[in-house]
Amino acid sequence: MPDSARHTAFLVLRHLSSNRHTLDTVLDKTITAAKITSRRDRHFISALAHGTLRWQGRLDWILDQVSSRPVQKINPDVRHILRLGLFQILFMDRVPVSAAVNTSVDLARTRVGPKVTGFVNAVLRNAIRHQDTLSFPDPSREPIASIAAELSFPVWMIKRWVAQMGYEETAAMCRATNEIAPLTLRTNLLQNNRQELMARLQAAKENPVPTPCSSLGIRLGRTHHSIPELPGFGDGAFQVQDEAAQLVTFILDPQPGEKILDACAGLGGKTGHIAQKMKNTGKITAVDFQSEKLTRLHREMRRLGVTIVSSRTADLNKPSAVSPLGSFDRILLDAPCSGMGVLRRHPDAKWRHTARTLSKMAERQRRMLRYLSRSVEPGGILVYAVCSTEPEENKDVIDHFLHHHPNFKLTPASSLLPKAARHITDSDGFFRSFVHRHGMDGFFIARLQKSHAAES
Repeated sequence: MPDSARHTAFLVLRHLSSNRHTLDTVLDKTITAAKITSRRDRHFISALAHGTLRWQGRLDWILDQVSSRPVQKINPDVRHILRLGLFQILFMDRVPVSAAVNTSVDLARTRVGPKVTGFVNAVLRNAIRHQDTLSFPDPSREPIASIAAELSFPVWMIKRWVAQMGYEETAAMCRATNEIAPLTLRTNLLQNNRQELMARLQAAKENPVPTPCSSLGIRLGRTHHSIPELPGFGDGAFQVQDEAAQLVTFILDPQPGEKILDACAGLGGKTGHIAQKMKNTGKITAVDFQSEKLTRLHREMRRLGVTIVSSRTADLNKPSAVSPLGSFDRILLDAPCSGMGVLRRHPDAKWRHTARTLSKMAERQRRMLRYLSRSVEPGGILVYAVCSTEPEENKDVIDHFLHHHPNFKLTPASSLLPKAARHITDSDGFFRSFVHRHGMDGFFIARLQKSHAAES
């Protein structure tokens, strides 16, 4: 039998290549199905899957040089095994090279058959012999191909980013995206403050650091605990949330006693923050089209001590689903998007998306904004947020919306943010974060206000 952890990582990659599920979903389901209970093995499987996908472009470039056949013509299962093996050889210092090769050969024998074991062994050992002399495109002659191959991104992404920000900044963003994202917590002020939570974490021999921009955030380095084992988790002292995502609710600025709609609420990361800002008074309606997410959301609200959230399962792409929700003082649309701003957390998205993805997402985002705008009370606030840095999904969506909805205006977000975060807003009044500039996920946030006059 092949090594169980590596075999599970192989199954994750195999599953991802044949459907549209996300890496996190597939990891969770595959590890559970394999009955992997060891924390060490679960961590190793996650590291293998994330790392192989993060560096897939670079791995394939190398495999093309050390294989007797082009990588795209290799049997897909064999290709997954070669990528896993090569990733361990090049990027996992604690894995002996011999172990990386031998376990890959065993995996090939079990999953594909004995006839391919010689090929797998030869390719990986060839990579080991020549790893110091491998060549990449010349950056002076082929700068786009060079960045794409060395830093492991699709060529179409590099082309568009170079057009937007130039070669040097594109390379900087790619390098930052290839870093493993930190674990960031958001303090739940309903239960404690940041200083108290940091003290609890320090007592547990963690190394908490306050986030520079969010006044509620705490960043952890290499943690000694799983998230449920961290001090404060059981009594709702925090939620896991990147610093950029924390700033969304500051811009929404919900007030105690108001009626708030958290559209596309998901698992409740921003729902919990909204309730906290409202001091757990008023009413929040959390909507998502997946009922299982809302079940988990309610469980999360109980952990946090939040009592003002009700939920509805609805597809907000349909106007008939929006109108029954009623009207609200403030609406947050954390819209479905390409996730191009969070590729460091979801490297599988690099290889799943195409340029067409952006235009399809933008159509959906414009539609949801249009439908939800009808549910904003006169004088109310509509906040649009996406974890994408792409113009089609951010400024273009807002420009289109404002052109067709003159009863809304863009209001600057800067004054609502913690002082340390105000520099992240641009001259148009939008919040725009980038991983390489700000050390947080890439986000776009726009704050819109409806006029007090009746709609025409």
